[in-house]
Amino acid sequence: MEDKVLIAKRVAQELHDGDLVNLGIGLPTLVANYLPHGIEVYFQSENGVIGMSKVPGKGLEDDYLIDAGGIFVGALPGACSLDSCTSFSLIRGGHLDVTVLGGLQLDEQGQLANWMIPGKMVPGMGGGMDLATGAKRVIVSMNHSAKGVSKIVKKCTLPITSTRRVDLVVTELAVIEPTEKGLVLKETAPGVTIDQILAATEAKLIIPEHVGEMSIPADL
Repeated sequence: MEDKVLIAKRVAQELHDGDLVNLGIGLPTLVANYLPHGIEVYFQSENGVIGMSKVPGKGLEDDYLIDAGGIFVGALPGACSLDSCTSFSLIRGGHLDVTVLGGLQLDEQGQLANWMIPGKMVPGMGGGMDLATGAKRVIVSMNHSAKGVSKIVKKCTLPITSTRRVDLVVTELAVIEPTEKGLVLKETAPGVTIDQILAATEAKLIIPEHVGEMSIPADL
């Protein structure tokens, strides 16, 4: 299974019926494709949409219906559009149940860096700072390493997105929970050993007596 699909499927298991959920650009947008059966989630984009769905089909793209990354999306029956001020009021006011963000680095304090790529021009952090601070639950979905270098580090060397500790990290190797005591390894990916995860991780991981294995429904 492709790494990004594995990550998206596992993150989707964290969502609950009726949740208001923001998906960051890139990998997090895949989560919408793998919701558990019987779960209805309201996806929000900070540019002003609640009730996003996949594009209904090729040729049905609407220039006026895009997500925050400029990607075409669809809209479910009952979806609504709203201005940016109202959208960010929902985010900053603590009304989002979950935000799923990508990551460039995450450190032992559970702090996320996800908006500056060295050597590349970027427009800024967008809504990342607001989302990482305002959502009730922050889940980071990202690859464990980049070009062989761990993205889970002792201390972020890139600018952090928020001083808040994120709630969960899902990579293609593991599910990790940041806590006051440090990063706790909760689950391994299918076929991945704890030793492999430790070897791929710069940061110190706390290994509990029982570490589960990711449960990925085969029919998603």
